[in-house]
Amino acid sequence: MTSVAAPGVRTRLPLPRALPWALAVAVVLTAITYPLTEGAARDTVTWSIVLLGAAVSITSAALSRGWRTGLGVLAGVTVVAVLLEALGLSTGFPYGEYRYSDELGPTLLGVPFLVPLAWLMMAWPSWVLAARVTARVRPRRRSVARVLGAAYLFAAWDVVLDPQLVQAGYWSWGHPRPGLPGIDTVPLTNLGGWLLAGLVLMPLLDRLVARTASRPPGPAGPAGRGAPAPGDGPPLLVLGWMTLGGSLAHAGWLGLPGSAAWGAVLSVPVLVVLAMSRRPERSFR
Repeated sequence: MTSVAAPGVRTRLPLPRALPWALAVAVVLTAITYPLTEGAARDTVTWSIVLLGAAVSITSAALSRGWRTGLGVLAGVTVVAVLLEALGLSTGFPYGEYRYSDELGPTLLGVPFLVPLAWLMMAWPSWVLAARVTARVRPRRRSVARVLGAAYLFAAWDVVLDPQLVQAGYWSWGHPRPGLPGIDTVPLTNLGGWLLAGLVLMPLLDRLVARTASRPPGPAGPAGRGAPAPGDGPPLLVLGWMTLGGSLAHAGWLGLPGSAAWGAVLSVPVLVVLAMSRRPERSFR
C-alpha cells in the first residue's frame, strides 16, 4: 500500500508500489515473445503488450503523482485518441488515408478499443521521459520544452511501431508512399499526424499534471508542476524496451531493417540529452 499526500488531503491508494514494476517487466517479457509467434498467438501477444503497457501508465501515474492524475491520464488520453483517430478515419487528416482490419475487434466511432489503449501505453512514458530530460531547462521555458520533447518521443515511438503493426495486418494505408527512406508501408503524412497529435495531447497532459499531481514530502521534492518523480522507472523501462528493443526485433527477426534503423537514429538525440543531464548543473546555465 502507499499513501499519496495532496495539499490538505491524504488519500490512501490500495496499490502496492511494486505493481508498475511488475507490469513493466511483464511487458518486456511478453514483447520478447512477439517475433517468436504468429497468427492467433501473435494477436494475443499484441493485446497483452498493449493492455499491460496501458496498465503501467495508469498505475505509475497514480502512484507517483496521485489517483487524480492517474484517472486524468486514463480519461484524457482515451478521449483525445478516439477523437483524433475517428477524425483520421473519416477525413484522412492528419495521418493520411488508412483503415483498420477486423482483427482488432470491437470499435468506438470506428476506432478499435485497442487503439486508445496503445495511446495510453505510449503517451505517459513519452511525457515522463520528456519531464526528465528537460528538468534543468530554465523554468520559464521548461513547460514548452517538455511538451515539444514529449511530442517528439510520441511520434518517434510510432516510427518503430507502425511498420510492425502494418506487417501484422492490423491496418493498411491507402497511399503508403512517400515514406521515410527504408520504410515503404507507412507514409510520411503519418509521421506528421503523430507530431500534431503529440502537440495536441502533451499540453493537456502537462496541464493535467500541474493541476492534479500530489506533492509527496521527501528528498525528491514536489512531483507536481511537471517535475520528475519517484516511480517514473516503470514507464521509462517500457518506452526504452519497446523502442530500442523493438528496433532490435525489427532488424533481427521481423525483416524490417528500415524501421529498425530509424528507431536507432531517432533515439540518438534523447540519449545525448540524457547523458548531458548527468553533468553538473552549471553546464546548463
